[in-house]
Amino acid sequence: MANNNLNNVMRRFWMAALLSLWAFAATAGDKPDFMVDADWLAKNLKDPKLVVLEIRYYPHRYFTVGHIPGAVQVQRFKDLGDNHAIPSMRFPSREAFEHTLRSWGVNNDSTIVLYDDSVTAMTSRVYFLLDLYGYDMKHVKILNGGTVEWSAFNDMVKEEPKHKPGSVKLKPAKPGVVVEWTDVYSDVVARRDPNIVLLDARPADMYTGKVVQHSVRGGHIPGAINVVSLDGADGQSQTWKSLDDIAAMYKAIPKDKTVYAYCHDGFRSSLAWLQLKTLGYKDVRIYNGGWGDWGNNLALPVSEGEQPYDEAFAL
Repeated sequence: MANNNLNNVMRRFWMAALLSLWAFAATAGDKPDFMVDADWLAKNLKDPKLVVLEIRYYPHRYFTVGHIPGAVQVQRFKDLGDNHAIPSMRFPSREAFEHTLRSWGVNNDSTIVLYDDSVTAMTSRVYFLLDLYGYDMKHVKILNGGTVEWSAFNDMVKEEPKHKPGSVKLKPAKPGVVVEWTDVYSDVVARRDPNIVLLDARPADMYTGKVVQHSVRGGHIPGAINVVSLDGADGQSQTWKSLDDIAAMYKAIPKDKTVYAYCHDGFRSSLAWLQLKTLGYKDVRIYNGGWGDWGNNLALPVSEGEQPYDEAFAL
């Protein structure tokens, strides 16, 4: 009898241990392959092929607060947009972005680590541009948790690093990844193609028109649904939420649809693009210019309120 009780206790112990291991494995594997943590970065910081890029919301903090040792400053507007276009945050040309990457010391075989202080919205823009122009994405990583993750146990420095110019060679932009206002107008507003979902990744009060920011009009493009991409990360730790939580955010969007994503200037929509691609969505495109383009073009229609179509555009 005693032996039976002991065996039962041991079985329960090992079953609990196995369940704990399975739970740990599920948690540990619940982040995308391109995500790294501060320990990984600290171990690889001396790798001569490593290029670390910092993209802060307020770029002056690179100097005033400090940055990860060796990190190159990315000035999010100047470096990541078309400085001769209106709006200025249209995507830079291949030639312009290639020139910028070379100035950061990037080569074709570089391992690039991106980090920011904006729950990966800033890094997602760089990640998208690298993918758009054919960089080997197996060599591109994002520091999950950004500045918060690193500074918890590691020092920031204020000295600007010296590096040699790179020689990276980019490819022509991938087709079918970027859309223009004419595509959005024709496919969503006019034809209402049921195979296309228009996604507005901005905060809800900007989507409804309650808040007007960085444009002359509030509201959203008629037909757009609102999923706030920033909600896919924890604002305090700056880390991504579980993939299950992120999938729940996008549960209204079938995976067999084509998604056109936009925000104001291409950061939050890049984050939405990265989240959706990570979840297995095959056809996700970004509206080049976003609300900074549409909202300031007074000839284009706007809907207000919580529904995709307001009264003027309802069926």
